[in-house]
Amino acid sequence: MKLSLFTNPLPTPKVLRPIYKKDGIQYYEVTMKQAYQNLHKDLPDTIIWGYQGIYPGPLIEVEKKQNVQVKWMCDLPGEMLLPLDKTVHGAHPPTPEVRTVVHLHGAKVRPENDGYPDAWFTTNFNQVGPFFTTEIYEYPNDMDATMLWYHDHAIGITRLNIYAGLAGMYIIRDKNERNLNLPEGKYEIPLLIQDRAFNPDGTLFYPAKPGDQNPPVFPSVVPEFFGDTILVNGKVWPYLEVEPRKYRLRMVNGSNARFFRLSLSNGASFYQIGTDGGLMEYPVEIKEFLLSPGERIDVIVDFSLYKNQTITLKNTAKAPFPEGDALDPSTTGQIMQFKITIPITGIDTSVIPKYLRKIKWLVEKKAMKERFLTLVHLKDEYGRPLMLLDDKRWDDPITEKPGLGTIEIWNFINISEDSHPIHLHLIQFQILSRQSFDVDFYNETGELKFTGEKEGPLKTEKGWKDVVNAHPGEVTRIIGKFQPYAGRYVWHCHMLEHEDQEMMRPYEVIERPVFPRLLKKFIGYKRT
Repeated sequence: MKLSLFTNPLPTPKVLRPIYKKDGIQYYEVTMKQAYQNLHKDLPDTIIWGYQGIYPGPLIEVEKKQNVQVKWMCDLPGEMLLPLDKTVHGAHPPTPEVRTVVHLHGAKVRPENDGYPDAWFTTNFNQVGPFFTTEIYEYPNDMDATMLWYHDHAIGITRLNIYAGLAGMYIIRDKNERNLNLPEGKYEIPLLIQDRAFNPDGTLFYPAKPGDQNPPVFPSVVPEFFGDTILVNGKVWPYLEVEPRKYRLRMVNGSNARFFRLSLSNGASFYQIGTDGGLMEYPVEIKEFLLSPGERIDVIVDFSLYKNQTITLKNTAKAPFPEGDALDPSTTGQIMQFKITIPITGIDTSVIPKYLRKIKWLVEKKAMKERFLTLVHLKDEYGRPLMLLDDKRWDDPITEKPGLGTIEIWNFINISEDSHPIHLHLIQFQILSRQSFDVDFYNETGELKFTGEKEGPLKTEKGWKDVVNAHPGEVTRIIGKFQPYAGRYVWHCHMLEHEDQEMMRPYEVIERPVFPRLLKKFIGYKRT
């Protein structure tokens, strides 16, 4: 369904207010509801599922080290809004169709507050999953200033719940960020970018089978979803009127599977100041950047030179990325417009600092373990594409068990044809390198034969990350420290159809026993 572009103003997410503040705790209650919402002026109101009944959900804004409690509640109908494949792991009967659990993406939290996929719950907590332990989640926010996002993470239906609207943004503030004099207030704009498709009656369209194929399952999970319509903050191809001054744009790719390669139509620069995990050390001037599902980026754009002009935020990434179909430049090749038409209010005193913060870079020689993990493309029992992590499924025994407080290097060996945005819960990590290898030789022998030199992270990736793009035919290396909590977490591809169809694995951070450390300390000691 073709809709007009740039006829709807961009909505700004409303900040959620706490129910109360007491004993150092900010307490919130958030209910997931079905509602009608207008997503384009030429569409009838669309049925959505939203936190507090709005899509995207309200913005949660907190201070560093502010203890926050959120009671996430479900008040959704008993039937799924979109086509549900009950053969997908975790969605088999008698498991209820409609289930939810909330993951604060990028946060360092205890395992019971992480949104583990099997910790789901239904309306009024009438039914809960095998890993459900608490109705109220605790977020210590012991992180430097950054933008996270919260979204559904229920086993087997994450792709559908997020597509229906269950996503929102979450910002942590700190003193260092305030002292930098960055654009703030109405000059700081969070942007949740997603693709969707619509039926003529305004309802959301999601495919019930993969293209023109006819698997022996209906409805059937699809390999990836790519919509023909772009939404930002819940509006189709919106526009934003701005002043001729600097703006801070905080973007998250909330799409199911679509990558974005973003640029400005007039060739203007972005000044990147942050990655997934917060501020970089130094700003980076860039003309374009890649943003995969789950990734965030923090940029400043200086509109002061473009008074009375209109600038389009453009996309050139193929779908699936990197070697999929070319996009339509008149539709999915465009994201939103900036209209520099508002007279400037006062003098713009904000700056693009030369230095942002100190980052502690992890050292390879301090790693306790190095893991080699394959990204595999197979077929399932119905002949459909099946993506796996290290050739294992969700229910297979846990094989990744880093020690609490230890540093590990993970190598993602991508022998599939797609780029996969790999997300680790609990930790922020750093990207070490990418290196091409002979895929055929690896498939035949199980050995790596490199065909290119190691390349360090892109300049847009030089900071703390929780999503890394593992490209086909490359070994992607990351390094991370597994802290501050022990327990069970997950790592997965953030293409939601892949995640739901087995490309997700649990891992467990293990408390290290004290005795071996004491033994090492006292080696050589003799009793007298």
